Amino acid sequence: MNGYLDESNFMMVEEGFTTRDLLENLLVELCQESDQQAFFMADLGDIVKKHLHFLKALPRVKPYFPVKCNGSEGVIRLLAELGAGFACTNKAEIARVQSIGVPADKIFYSSPCKQVAHIKYAAGHGVQLMTFDNEVELSKVARSHPRAREVMLLGIAADSSPSAHPSMTFGTTLESCRHLLETAKEQAVEVVGISFHLGSRGLEPQTFTQSVAAAQLAFEMGTELGYRMHLLDIGGGFPGTEDTRAWFEEMAAVINSALDLYFPDDCGVEIVARPGRYYVTSAFTFAASVTAMEEVPTEQPGSDGRWDSGMGLSVCPSPSETSPCSPPEEEPGSKRSLVPCPEPPSVSTSLRGPPGHPEDRIANGLDLPQLQVGDWLIFKDMGAYTIATSAPPGGGPQPHVTYTMSRLAWKTVQLFQGKTLPTEDDRESVCAPLSCGWEMADTLCVPPVFAPAGII
Repeated sequence: MNGYLDESNFMMVEEGFTTRDLLENLLVELCQESDQQAFFMADLGDIVKKHLHFLKALPRVKPYFPVKCNGSEGVIRLLAELGAGFACTNKAEIARVQSIGVPADKIFYSSPCKQVAHIKYAAGHGVQLMTFDNEVELSKVARSHPRAREVMLLGIAADSSPSAHPSMTFGTTLESCRHLLETAKEQAVEVVGISFHLGSRGLEPQTFTQSVAAAQLAFEMGTELGYRMHLLDIGGGFPGTEDTRAWFEEMAAVINSALDLYFPDDCGVEIVARPGRYYVTSAFTFAASVTAMEEVPTEQPGSDGRWDSGMGLSVCPSPSETSPCSPPEEEPGSKRSLVPCPEPPSVSTSLRGPPGHPEDRIANGLDLPQLQVGDWLIFKDMGAYTIATSAPPGGGPQPHVTYTMSRLAWKTVQLFQGKTLPTEDDRESVCAPLSCGWEMADTLCVPPVFAPAGII
């Protein structure tokens, strides 16, 4: 074991006990104590599952988790224990990762626009791998971080089409690569590879293949200029919800094919990626209580033209789920029919942020049951971009995170750190649910086999 994570960092869950069980028990305790603070519940076993699946689907790609996606300590400790690297965009994120003992060579300062003070901080703490995509960034690093001169990546635009992804503004064009590589040579900066980032909106098969092809051309330019090009960063954009599993499998096949075509396994190029949402989205569940209510007069329409009742919440929730109803049993040969579910009357409701922040409008015109002060709203898939590394605006505290992991998921982490996979007999003996939110029929064995998870 690497020593980043131990049993004191999470709540051990025995087989058969689900995340919903834990959540409901915790809510009962909070109601008895009159504690209405919002909180997260994180199933670390879900992240273990995602990590093993990533390594199986993309065996040549080393993951670097973007800390800006979720800076919570439990996530960082677990991924460090599993051997992942970390992509940081500022001084606070670098400090966060290094505070638990992650070495500098596992950190990628991935921001395309860096403050000089943060570059100097990285220099003082041994972080060398960085990117640049213009002369200004190149000069800043050359002046402020001499040691980073040996480990620089040139960022290229993932798609040169001006209308394809107008929001993606970082990365130089392929036409400008040679000039920047020549400028780096003049400043004695050693470029070791190429970086691009498609993002969740641009990770499409054709676009990705084109980007890898462009990276290969940039590699050739660097090699011609005498650089030892050996590192390719393919960025992020991988989704993390269960309904995108099939899409991820398809995308992984495209990625593997593109890499095999343009960067064959024997070419000596190391491949890294920055999966963020993929790791944490489905692992986190969020609970928020209603702290205040205000009924809007019926003669006053809501912002969307509908009559609604306004509600203030202590945190930022999203619409809650409705309970499913099962169809009746069918007689052979009969036509299938559905019995409607009795549902409580719904009210057009608007959700607001914490008290004292009336400008924080979350949603308008949601059809929700009539809520009361003290009711709890539960939301799944809340792990991405919900927990900041630094304190939230206004200086308020971060919502508390309760980390859980099944005993068998913890065993898998320990086996994974054994450096060698267990024997066939051992693999059969550890086949069991990893995530405490998984159904008992779903299993994951070592080596990894992806299984669906359901949380709340």
